[in-house]
Amino acid sequence: MSNLLRTWERIIIHADMDAFYAAVEQNDNPKLRGQPVLIGSRSGRGVVLTASYEARPFKVGSAMPMAQALKRCPQAIVVPPRFERYTSVSARIMEVFADFSPDVEALSLDEAFINMSGAEHLFGPPEAMALKLKQDVFEATGGLRVSVGVSHIKYVAKVASDLGKPDGLLVVPPDKAVSWLAPLPISRLWGAGPKTQARLHAAGYNTIGAIAATDPRTLERQFGSMGPHFHALANARDPRQVARSQRASSMGSDRTLNHDITARKDIESHLKRSAERIGRRLRGKNLLAGGVRVRLKTSQFKLLSRQCTLAEPSDVAATLYAAGAALLDRFDDPGPFRLVGLAAHSLTSADSGAQLGLLDNSDKRQLETTLDAVAEKFGDSALRRARDVDTLAKDTPDLDFLRAHDKVDDSDR
Repeated sequence: MSNLLRTWERIIIHADMDAFYAAVEQNDNPKLRGQPVLIGSRSGRGVVLTASYEARPFKVGSAMPMAQALKRCPQAIVVPPRFERYTSVSARIMEVFADFSPDVEALSLDEAFINMSGAEHLFGPPEAMALKLKQDVFEATGGLRVSVGVSHIKYVAKVASDLGKPDGLLVVPPDKAVSWLAPLPISRLWGAGPKTQARLHAAGYNTIGAIAATDPRTLERQFGSMGPHFHALANARDPRQVARSQRASSMGSDRTLNHDITARKDIESHLKRSAERIGRRLRGKNLLAGGVRVRLKTSQFKLLSRQCTLAEPSDVAATLYAAGAALLDRFDDPGPFRLVGLAAHSLTSADSGAQLGLLDNSDKRQLETTLDAVAEKFGDSALRRARDVDTLAKDTPDLDFLRAHDKVDDSDR
């Protein structure tokens, strides 16, 4: 039976939750269902993190300034993000994916590749696999929908899930992939951002099929190393394997401010708050940070970063903050700044044998673990240091993040 069923050499699923943050809020709060929902801060400096599908007909989307989004969709309900809740739901979703295959490559909280090659004898043909996955996610989350694309390579599976949204299921067999891709616009090419798309259009390429039909040497002359890359994708060739997800290499917290700041003491106040959040998250995940990175974005949207290595791995906010504050001496831009961010990088398991410094075993760590327990039981805002009440209460929410691959150096970005 398995030999009859196995007709694909590889089966790759791309699963992507639909409007994840907004969907979680609507699932948790029935009053939000069917309503246009924007996740983010209502402040004039806030941005839309996710827009529900009810808001999208008004041409509202993620990364759009909240003020602009509310002009387009004034009836939208703005909901502040709850990253701990999204992380919790994500963990349940990833558990479902892991029930289908040991090879799960998580790209974010709500998106993953799953290698289902050779699993036909367990789940049936590719379409049956996808249906089962959708049903299991729906049941495990109490009603969340996931869009699924299936093909023999990661690239085609990703495009298929995107085109099937929302609540989609699209299977592209290997022998149909090239013809299926051909009429799609070049904006669907991985790696083709707006500037590259403009160059492709200027050279006369408007569809993926046009790229597929062009000699790769010609494309290389026109676009450098990206030319052969685009040619391979257009011809449904993508050698990348589904890699089991690795531990995130950085953990951070960025804050977009309601008002630009320039004074060092104001920047340090935000770094302290971020350090406390990151320290608590590190301890919760049993991780230690080997280094610290500070990010500042100017009022002209220039993003700057500086980073350093810690003398000893740490999960203590006071240590993270001290390193971040010292990095401020290495910024030569006077500001003003609209965003302040702190990240812990080079993460390792606290059980890996890394030695906590003597200072990290002091009263500071005991105090922070006590605060952890209070926050876990009563919420993040239940207990706040007095210094934070006036300076931070009115700012937009932190944008916490986990990143598996960081390529940030000490230069301006």
